[in-house]
Amino acid sequence: MRVWVARPEPGASRTGAALAARGHAPLVAPVLAVRPTGAALPEGPFDSLLLTSANAVPALRDAAALRGLPVFAVGARTAALARAAGLGPVREGPGDAAGLAALVAESLPPGARLLHATGVERKAEPGSSLAAGGFAVAILVAYAAEPVPALPDAVNAALAAGALDAALHYSRRSAAVALALADQSGHGGAFRRLRHYCLSADVAFPLEAAGVAVHFVAGRPRETDLLDALAPRLGDGAR
Repeated sequence: MRVWVARPEPGASRTGAALAARGHAPLVAPVLAVRPTGAALPEGPFDSLLLTSANAVPALRDAAALRGLPVFAVGARTAALARAAGLGPVREGPGDAAGLAALVAESLPPGARLLHATGVERKAEPGSSLAAGGFAVAILVAYAAEPVPALPDAVNAALAAGALDAALHYSRRSAAVALALADQSGHGGAFRRLRHYCLSADVAFPLEAAGVAVHFVAGRPRETDLLDALAPRLGDGAR
């Protein structure tokens, strides 16, 4: 299949390589650019660091004050990057914010002070559940994910030529931005005709709310499940 990967780097290139290894033709063209904010750490001390996105890790790599601090990472990829950056010890969550909150609540006593390294655009969880459970959660806005100004040229050309079969969506925001940019470019119809594969129901929400048919929603937020769903089947028109 000819698949648009719209997620930010560095994950986009990794996903593209995984698609190529499976015999697909990836078009790696992110619609968000992730940049560290340079924000100072809030005043500690803290009992643990929360990571709900791998995008926060580069901004923490040189933070000496966090060395040796226990880390709760939302899923496998974030946990692996945190370990590679010298953070931790690292506990790996099940891949979603609610599961991460439950893991923290099982592991730490109420009253523990937590530092949540997150982006400018962030969701209520896991902070809301943890605060309700008696934890003190401080926020470090470690990165910003900024939309690109226009639909990437390669995607514009591919949609115009009918040269894409599918799109992979890894976050609610990137899915919404991809749709908005396709509409702005005049290729909203071609975008809607693609097969859309989403990492979770939350990721699929902005597409479905706009009337875009979503072909597949992963039952758990695992990239392997998403890629497995792309396996060509006889008669499905996959390339």
